[in-house]
Amino acid sequence: MTARTVICQITDVEELSQDVFRVHLQGRAQALAHAPGQYLELALDDDTWVPFSIANANRGDGTLELHIQHWPERSNSARLKEMMRHATRLTLRLPGGECVLEPDSRRPLLLIAAGTGFAQMKAILEAALAADSERPVDLWWAVRERRDLYLETLPREWAARYANFHFHVAVEANIENDFDAPGVTAHQGRIDQALVRNLTDLSQHDVFISGSPGMVYACVDALSPLGLKPERVFSDVFSYAPRVHDIDDGDDSAKRGGDDLPSIPRDI
Repeated sequence: MTARTVICQITDVEELSQDVFRVHLQGRAQALAHAPGQYLELALDDDTWVPFSIANANRGDGTLELHIQHWPERSNSARLKEMMRHATRLTLRLPGGECVLEPDSRRPLLLIAAGTGFAQMKAILEAALAADSERPVDLWWAVRERRDLYLETLPREWAARYANFHFHVAVEANIENDFDAPGVTAHQGRIDQALVRNLTDLSQHDVFISGSPGMVYACVDALSPLGLKPERVFSDVFSYAPRVHDIDDGDDSAKRGGDDLPSIPRDI
């Protein structure tokens, strides 16, 4: 799809946690069409555009959902939050990105997100389950503390509704013993390490990863020995922060960057 500039109306701004808010937008359905996994760019002014994952699958009704993390110490983030308080319309450029769900694939899905990278995975998951409610899907969400799971109830609802869906949380801090439920499992520690401890054969999977470059490449390196196929792993990081080494490259110098887990690439 060719990128286009559109003006949308803000219909709702909702605080999901102390530092993440959800924005609902409305515009012309045809102008807002997008593939699951794509992103948009939001204009702060004539010269400043900031990207955010579109957090909903295309419903054909002209609605968009964004999950935005607020960083008080960052000037652009403060400008954006102030804009959400007072503006009624936003100027957007969309769609962007090639990390999208293939409409004809029915391979098992492994979705891995850090922080508000959950937004991109939410859109992909909505589209996948709408197309095939029996498709096996595992969602992994990496956070520092449980309070960072700003929409925890939603994947819990998916786990209760779809027998083929499993929700995994990788938490760096301690987490309550009663967190687990049918289809819901908590893992303590870094996401890449938790994946290795709990997964086996990924040769038949489509894998999507959303997070910082360090987090994404740490996960790729961890999963590569499990049969991960380079052509079946997708991330926007591969476009905006590529590395020259292939998935199977054994050069340890290519495997840096995990220290910033689980930071998020699109927050400003």
